[in-house]
Amino acid sequence: MVWRKRLWIPGVFLLLVAALGTAFYLRPVGFFNAQVDFQMRAQGIESRWVKVAGYKVHYIALGPENGSPVVLVHGLGGHVEDWRNLMPYFAGAGFRVYALDLPGYGKSEQPKDFSYSVADEANVVVGFLDALGLRQVDLGGHSMGGWIVQLVAYHHPERVRRLMIFDSVGLDEKPTWDTKLFTPVNADELWQLELLLYPNPPRSPEFITKDILRISAKNAWVIKKALAAMLSEADDVTDEKLPQLKMPVLFVWGDLDKTTPLSLGEKMHALVPQSKLEIAKGCGHMAPVMCADQIGPVLQGFLR
Repeated sequence: MVWRKRLWIPGVFLLLVAALGTAFYLRPVGFFNAQVDFQMRAQGIESRWVKVAGYKVHYIALGPENGSPVVLVHGLGGHVEDWRNLMPYFAGAGFRVYALDLPGYGKSEQPKDFSYSVADEANVVVGFLDALGLRQVDLGGHSMGGWIVQLVAYHHPERVRRLMIFDSVGLDEKPTWDTKLFTPVNADELWQLELLLYPNPPRSPEFITKDILRISAKNAWVIKKALAAMLSEADDVTDEKLPQLKMPVLFVWGDLDKTTPLSLGEKMHALVPQSKLEIAKGCGHMAPVMCADQIGPVLQGFLR
């Protein structure tokens, strides 16, 4: 009987390993996301939800409860995890930093009746501030989120103490690349998108590519709706709004950005007399994720 039990235990263990291996092969992105969630919890990052305009909005927070608030807004197809590498720099400087998943993204609700325009997402950000009782904040946004926070600062200047804009859109300039790449349907389109976002991306194994494309297909309707709105929102471009901003503004740009080239950041910087432009060397469009070690100390200095 003892020998049978000894054989049974390793057999069950091998079955569990095989099951986990199969699950990882079929859904690798879920495993990677779980690892990131674990790492964020280990950092002390809190995950919470709040109702904004009737929608369930997910957000994360880090830093002392009584710290001066910083709010961060992700870009198209992004999520709160895009800020995980920068958040410790804010918290380390004594700030209470929040990052929200906009409606349609991350863990937030995906309402069918929402426009997903930058103007309506900006209203959600203001509603988020209201829901958390944040009267005035230091506000930052990346890419599409940069456009969103520009609108918040323009329409509600009393709510924004300082503004941080990372590799952003917002000016009346159409992208020079195919916007369909943001909803890739095959491995080649996904590779083209990665080349657009990162300077030297590694090639993903086929099974990971397949899972990424599966998730992309699931969320493509939100991305398409947001892109259509952005490409048609002539009234919300910020060419004439940026010069009217009075708060301190910091532009942060990757010098190798192919999605929103550095020339775009230089144009925005020129429109805001009191602004500063920080160029992240060797960084692409996803500078807040990939180049936090360069950007973090700069942000600490700007907020001080």
